[in-house]
Amino acid sequence: MNVKIEASWQKRLQEEFDKPYFERLVTFVKSEYGRTNVLPPGHLIFHVFNSCPFENVKVVILGQDPYPNPGQYYGICFSVPEGVAIPGSLSNIFKEIHQDLGKPIPTSGNLDRWVAQGVFPMNSVLTVRAHETGSHRNMGWETFTDAVIKKLSDERENLVFMLWGAYAKEKAALINPEKHLVLTTVHPSPRSADYGFFGCKHFSKANEFLRSRGIQEIDW
Repeated sequence: MNVKIEASWQKRLQEEFDKPYFERLVTFVKSEYGRTNVLPPGHLIFHVFNSCPFENVKVVILGQDPYPNPGQYYGICFSVPEGVAIPGSLSNIFKEIHQDLGKPIPTSGNLDRWVAQGVFPMNSVLTVRAHETGSHRNMGWETFTDAVIKKLSDERENLVFMLWGAYAKEKAALINPEKHLVLTTVHPSPRSADYGFFGCKHFSKANEFLRSRGIQEIDW
């Protein structure tokens, strides 16, 4: 199957695109876009891949579902477009960066500047019906994004993986901890951030690791 995606990812993921599960997934997703309001806009499903080539990735942040409210999700996990109110989880991420590194809290929730530096924030499910969280779970996206994580772990070295919350922590099984730094804590959601996300210092730890490997750190 021919999927429009950045060339370095195309080369590594073509074997997934050719598998029967992915064809079934595409059939499902196309039918959903045809009959209901699905996020993100179709051309942005692989936006994080198109914005951050395989060789540029330094830090992987894993989420679960896209934001389900129209106007929020445009293909980059936790990020929202300029001018859109900052969601609770992202607000807590910014608070932790402020506590950890002393950075001022941004007024914009757009994380494109992170992606440009090699941060790869990816949801495990890449589409969702508007206002229906989890509506596209267990249709094949998780198989695909698990393959992405494993490909990054196997073919790259010295990456930082940030796994926040029980769901993301399960993905640690796909990552080689001898080649990469795996950081885990609770989810930054307002429901759980007080139980370990605040004070986790993942952002300074990530930069210390990158620096120790001679890799340009992230300006969070």
